[in-house]
Amino acid sequence: MKRSFFLTGTDTGVGKTEAACILARAFRAAGLKTGVMKPVETGCPEGDGRLLPMDALMLVEASGTDAELDLINPYRFAPPLAPLTASELSGVTIDFEKIKYCFEELSSNHDAMLVEGAGGLLTPVAGDKCMADLALDLGLPAVIVTANRLGTINHTLLTLRCAESMGIKVAGIILNNTEPPGGDLSRAHNRAAIERLSPAPLLFEAPFSSKNEAPFLLEEGLVSSLLRA
Repeated sequence: MKRSFFLTGTDTGVGKTEAACILARAFRAAGLKTGVMKPVETGCPEGDGRLLPMDALMLVEASGTDAELDLINPYRFAPPLAPLTASELSGVTIDFEKIKYCFEELSSNHDAMLVEGAGGLLTPVAGDKCMADLALDLGLPAVIVTANRLGTINHTLLTLRCAESMGIKVAGIILNNTEPPGGDLSRAHNRAAIERLSPAPLLFEAPFSSKNEAPFLLEEGLVSSLLRA
């Protein structure tokens, strides 16, 4: 069965793209033709006279997809702001139907799809619609990415409550270490607390990594269990 997931964060800067890339590489290694999508990306730098969606490009590299970038990332903006604000400043209206069309085109040519949102579930996108509405429109279960730092227990449980209240199934949680070890005592205890308090499974904890370190490998069986979720 084809499986697709919507990656959302408990906040901005929690490492959603890195987590999505870990999953993309794992799905690819499992023999799945993996599609990726970053429907809206803000804070895009300019290069060669065009905006470069750096998160989307990372997803392309991790997944190995040869799909068109404009399908993977139909909306990109220079201002590093919430999608609604960035689009308004740019004079563009984000159309959910266009995003849905791009998703369906990509999904038809891939075994699995990973869609990365912007910010969290209540991040405004267009009119009165937010990222949660996009996940619902696409019919996708969510994977919540949270940063392993003080406050993550509250942020994770709030996001879970939000998803539940809006009718979004949560397939699991990824705890991401976005900073090198040391300093924050909570980091040694957050995982156990989330596993105890969350109704959704904690899929894995991603260690802090840099470009010079080997890529993180998922625990054996996690990919198959996630695809059965």
